[in-house]
Amino acid sequence: MGFWRTIRRVLFPPRAPLLNIASDVGEGPVIILVHGIASSAATFAHVVPQLSDNYRCISIDLLGFGDSPSPEDATFTIEEHVASIAATVRSLKLNAPFILVGHSLGSLLAARFAAMHPNQISRLILVSPPIYVPPRSIGDPIVRARVGAYMRAYEFLRLNKDFTMATADTLRRLFQLDDILDVSEHNWRAFVLSLKNCIEQQTTISDIASVRVPIDVVYGSLDQFITPGTMRIIEQMRHVTMHKVDANDHLVRKRLARRLVEVISANREVSAKAN
Repeated sequence: MGFWRTIRRVLFPPRAPLLNIASDVGEGPVIILVHGIASSAATFAHVVPQLSDNYRCISIDLLGFGDSPSPEDATFTIEEHVASIAATVRSLKLNAPFILVGHSLGSLLAARFAAMHPNQISRLILVSPPIYVPPRSIGDPIVRARVGAYMRAYEFLRLNKDFTMATADTLRRLFQLDDILDVSEHNWRAFVLSLKNCIEQQTTISDIASVRVPIDVVYGSLDQFITPGTMRIIEQMRHVTMHKVDANDHLVRKRLARRLVEVISANREVSAKAN
């Protein structure tokens, strides 16, 4: 039975589900914002109010997270996530290229989307991107050991459900991260498979290299999910501009939100011409 189900999926791939549009506010050049793993569009709560006077800001919930659907047969690969983003973008019937902003997992998906749909993007902004390469391909032993530690930690989180949920719940209550951090029965499958299939197994560096539009990378100096070695790889690419925010961790806190708004607003004239 499983064999024939697989054959049907290959011959007749299911239509990508539409994602929940959590907010659509403002007028002007379009910005689409994509949140990270175990989160929702609430990620951009400090960003959208600063932009909606000059931009149309559209925040979406990723497949399996927030109020978006979580199909029983979904495997939450980067291809499935991007297909749902693409279907949702088509449903919006936009008449001009837009700025795409992705945070954490959302930045990896945004890079793949931009690589696959170059004519739809006017600018790509990656926020706190957890970019990794296979440890065996890293020459620097310190960086190799650090990336290897991340991979083992992610595997531990996937294989220890009770620990992961309890830790996430404690962090959410301790740091008042309601709606921003959510690891629960509701999204556990999406969390585990997205972690395994999109973050642990990724081709983000090659995706970034193939993107045709300018890319801005905004990240905190205290980001606990970023390795210096991989950031050095992308900062050498000619179409990538790096923006480091002091005293900010992985989350889009007020300090990082202000810098993100500055980066977007600095390119307002270019975006307005594109739209």
